Amino acid sequence: MAVIKKSLAEIEAMKEAGRISAKVLRMAGKHVEPGISTLELDNIVEKLIRLEGGIPAFKGYGGFPGSICASINEEIVHGIPSATKILKEGDIVSIDTGAIVDGWVGDNAWTYACGKISAEKQRLLDITEKCMWAAIDAARPGNRLGDVGAACQEIAEAAGFGVVREYVGHGIGRNMHEDPNVPNWGRKHTGLKLQAGMVLAIEPMINMGTEKTKQGADGWLVTTRDGMPSAHFEKTVAIMEDGPMVLTTEPMFRRPM
Repeated sequence: MAVIKKSLAEIEAMKEAGRISAKVLRMAGKHVEPGISTLELDNIVEKLIRLEGGIPAFKGYGGFPGSICASINEEIVHGIPSATKILKEGDIVSIDTGAIVDGWVGDNAWTYACGKISAEKQRLLDITEKCMWAAIDAARPGNRLGDVGAACQEIAEAAGFGVVREYVGHGIGRNMHEDPNVPNWGRKHTGLKLQAGMVLAIEPMINMGTEKTKQGADGWLVTTRDGMPSAHFEKTVAIMEDGPMVLTTEPMFRRPM
């Protein structure tokens, strides 16, 4: 597994792709309401990315047809936007957005509530977001990939949730997916040693039930094996000498306390 590092100037250059990716994700979330289709959300995001001066990173990637991945309830990741997938009250939807600016890629995801959701679904969202922040906090020079995965796994499994194994985070830069893979599980003090200059997409995918998954007939959509809901949160993170720095953010963004 290769170690791909960016210079300080390259990390600085990645911030604009990160800013646009974060802004369009936030704006997509504002449009999540009963009655909207995932294709409408896709159209909104593509227009915004282009207005901001970016290129949709997902569109055409490996043949993927959308500018977002939109995954509802038991859908984990890689949902293709569709005019026939209409959000309804009580749904949760993972929206994954990415933008390319000057050849650099930003990638992030958030799971949004559509209207009022159950307490169980809200707990899933809260725990998965907590997993993401814990994994990000572990992404420091001298730590190992196992520390990042363990930070996520401990929180998820303590809550009784399943951690998806087949799909993982990844390095990111000029390419959407670079080395190394970043599992959301692991043993502390094991795996590749993290170094300043590495840039990772850290993205817990946490299921309310089993961690087992099922591939959809379209070759993209991944769902939970037991039909229970799943949540997905993601940030692009640069490992700096003094710790992690989130690149998919806007100037007004503040980490929740």
